Amino acid sequence: MAKKKHEEHENHERWLVSYADFITLLFAFFVVMYSISSVNEGKFRTVSDSIKAALNPVVSPSSNLTPFTIGENKALMLKPTIEEAKEPAMRRLRQIMRSLKNETQIEIVQIKELTNGDIVLTLPDTVLFRSGESALRPEARPFLEAIGEVLIELDRHVRVEGHTDNVPISTAQFPSNWELSATRAVTVVRTLSEQYGLQSDHLTAVGHADSRSLTDNLTPENRAKNRRVEIVVLERKSTPEPTELAEPRTALEMFGASQEGAKREASPIPEQLQN
Repeated sequence: MAKKKHEEHENHERWLVSYADFITLLFAFFVVMYSISSVNEGKFRTVSDSIKAALNPVVSPSSNLTPFTIGENKALMLKPTIEEAKEPAMRRLRQIMRSLKNETQIEIVQIKELTNGDIVLTLPDTVLFRSGESALRPEARPFLEAIGEVLIELDRHVRVEGHTDNVPISTAQFPSNWELSATRAVTVVRTLSEQYGLQSDHLTAVGHADSRSLTDNLTPENRAKNRRVEIVVLERKSTPEPTELAEPRTALEMFGASQEGAKREASPIPEQLQN
């Protein structure tokens, strides 16, 4: 007789497996929450940044260079350059004047910068010339050469001014102090231009005689201070004034214009036009 197969009973406890998994996950969740709540804030941010970096890889920046517009940055580039170029030249001028002062022991040798930006080099006449003469002393040429090198670097217009005291001079070469002061200024200008390379259109020679004294001429010491040559380095290059052709500006031009008009009025009318 065949044995009867036992019917398999349905397992009603399988839910325990899912329940156990759920309890385990819930336990792990609370453990993680507890661990996060007790972590230092700085460490948490570090971990957070690391996770973000891992999930979102950083894209390397483009290799294209940022465009640089010269027009927008021109002021930033040029202004420091101009000041840096000016400062070494000023320093060299002061060094030259200081060395000359040490050699000559004359306190009148000086350099100063005016409020308008002009630089004035003041030299006593004995440094450059002998009394009553306009020829350069041989020992003055190295000094003028050093000055010329700095003036070329500055690239400005230069005005050389000759000054005398009020003691009259009357020689065949110099009838008055006007000729003496002007000739000395011209001598310095020609030396700077012809021998030491300064542009001739950047140079001007002026003679003031005793019209612009630094002090009175009552003592020999004061008269020595007034006898000087000043090299004025202008702040900006002078620009020639526009020529006005509409109207004459001087008495000579007005006289010439009136004479020309009189000639035109007095000229006879051609016979062809009369007919």
